[in-house]
Amino acid sequence: MPADRSRPQDKFPTTHWSLVGRAAFHEAELGREALGQLLVAYLPALKAHLVYGKRLSPDRSDDLLQEFVARKIIEKDLIAHAQERLGKFRTFLLTALDRFVSNRLRDERARKRSPADAALVDLGSRAGLIEAEQSPAGAFEVAWARGVVSEALGRMRAECEAGGRAEVWGVFEARVVRPILESAPPADYAELVRRFGLQSPSQASNVLMTGKRMYARALRTVVGEYAKGLEIDAEIEELREILAGSKQ
Repeated sequence: MPADRSRPQDKFPTTHWSLVGRAAFHEAELGREALGQLLVAYLPALKAHLVYGKRLSPDRSDDLLQEFVARKIIEKDLIAHAQERLGKFRTFLLTALDRFVSNRLRDERARKRSPADAALVDLGSRAGLIEAEQSPAGAFEVAWARGVVSEALGRMRAECEAGGRAEVWGVFEARVVRPILESAPPADYAELVRRFGLQSPSQASNVLMTGKRMYARALRTVVGEYAKGLEIDAEIEELREILAGSKQ
């Protein structure tokens, strides 16, 4: 699965919906802390949606996101209207952002339009919106999926380092991570034997299997922090489909 090597989030939100509930009370200290965690987790993906989905410049996207946070999330208590029974929080947040941005751009075009050309449409601006509306969550979902994968990889690597299992991360990185992220050829097992002081290519293969299991556990842990129960497997499958589609 493709993913950026950098980690766009310092920490994924823990017990996701309870965090959303706390963030709704952002005037209190615990609420402000919860809201900050949510914004750290979601703003990179929301920005990707504006830049790649709406075809807006990075600077313009930053301005709109700041305005969205100030006017909708803080002033209008947007988070308080999120309900778990209505679906994923990221879908709720993306829908609210899309409405805000569409209204904002429409108002700006209306102010710029003179009476003489009131019937005209800014095709340059609208073309990007039309294209994005055909798959409104595309860039956002890809950025979110990559963030989840990046977080899982980071946790796996930290676990390997803390447990003195550097060879597990090293083999997994050389055989799985770098080939996917950098299109590098998978390292030869004989090379891995020499690099990590292993006894045989067979042992290197076993180490790789250990790494794959550790990554699978890390991924389930990350996903389990914003999904629950049977939703975890469905979410992991959806993430795979999103990332597979992003390569086409």
